[in-house]
Amino acid sequence: MTRVFLSATRERPMAGATWTARTGAGARYWQTITCSDDGLRIAAAANNGGYIYTSADGGATWTARTGSGSRDWWGIACSADGQRIAAGVYNGYIYTSADGGAAWTERTSAGSRYWWGIACSADGQRIAAGVYNGYIYTSADGGATWTASTGAGSRNWRAIACSADGQRIVAGVNGGYIYTSADGGATWTERTSAGSRNWRAIACSSDGQRIAAAVSGGNIYTSEDGGATWTERTGAGSRDWRGIAGSGDMSRIAAAAYNGYIYTSEG
Repeated sequence: MTRVFLSATRERPMAGATWTARTGAGARYWQTITCSDDGLRIAAAANNGGYIYTSADGGATWTARTGSGSRDWWGIACSADGQRIAAGVYNGYIYTSADGGAAWTERTSAGSRYWWGIACSADGQRIAAGVYNGYIYTSADGGATWTASTGAGSRNWRAIACSADGQRIVAGVNGGYIYTSADGGATWTERTSAGSRNWRAIACSSDGQRIAAAVSGGNIYTSEDGGATWTERTGAGSRDWRGIAGSGDMSRIAAAAYNGYIYTSEG
């Protein structure tokens, strides 16, 4: 997942109706994707020993960030300006960057776990990360220290996103439901209206009201009321979606298909 942000007004409609394949980064085992407030700076990660790739022009051109190493990346998130990035390794550690992906720091305090989804606040300081067959962990200092958020239970967490202040969190379970929190992960609400599915990626606006969630072997779903009701978006097709991200007002969305391309949508 994935962190996204909301602009001052919602003048543009939410994206998701039509999509464009972005082939510049190649067809890879894309697992996760994130983008900046304006939707132009994108970071995407491939697993199976892949790299993190970044784009500064909305997905037209891409740069391989080899400084983070070739790893099984399964979660990535970035700050509002796209400079602070947090990424998690499946059966490994969390890594952070403060310069858009050029240099990286290994964060070992949360332990080596099956990290899957990760999200961060607008300033990149508040981070939420989900563990497969484990808990959600939160950090308030950019990844230096971590706290286990046990309120939502130990589940197969596969997708997570948060609001600009890091207080509203939305997380999806593989073969389960979507859960939302309005207090930084202390308490949670189960959202059953979108169904029990193989949720793989989630993005939300900075107030947490606009949400886009992707299903592995299914379609993309969107909500404009914080997860209470959902709309199935079939325009990009039913694919093995693994990553999704959006601009501040969710008028721009980017989604990554496993062993396929990256797709973008504008409202």
